[in-house]
Amino acid sequence: MPASYDFPSDLLAGQEELHQVRAELLALLKRLPWSVEPLDAFSDDNGWRKVERPASPGWTADEQAEVEKLRRRERELAVFVSCHRFWSEVTTENKVDARMRLKHTDEHDTEAGPRPE
Repeated sequence: MPASYDFPSDLLAGQEELHQVRAELLALLKRLPWSVEPLDAFSDDNGWRKVERPASPGWTADEQAEVEKLRRRERELAVFVSCHRFWSEVTTENKVDARMRLKHTDEHDTEAGPRPE
């Protein structure tokens, strides 16, 4: 198993942007109401655990557009990273290791080692 990979700069930049877009999308979804459409509050204790939700005012058109924009960009970046020409240069037995190292690489870390804790 190689200790490092020489990831191309565009692949590193794509992976870093993918991390950023996913973090931005997650933060946005945590701030938004639980339901896209306006819904009344509900409580259900018939399952294995009780589920309660407050009333949801729904998402505004701007909020829906922002979520869609981020999801679209996330898909574009995921396809770019996973289909990059670099992967054809990596042997089959090293692809999982290389992919995991890329996921945990800072854009400026060309050695592709793990991120410091």
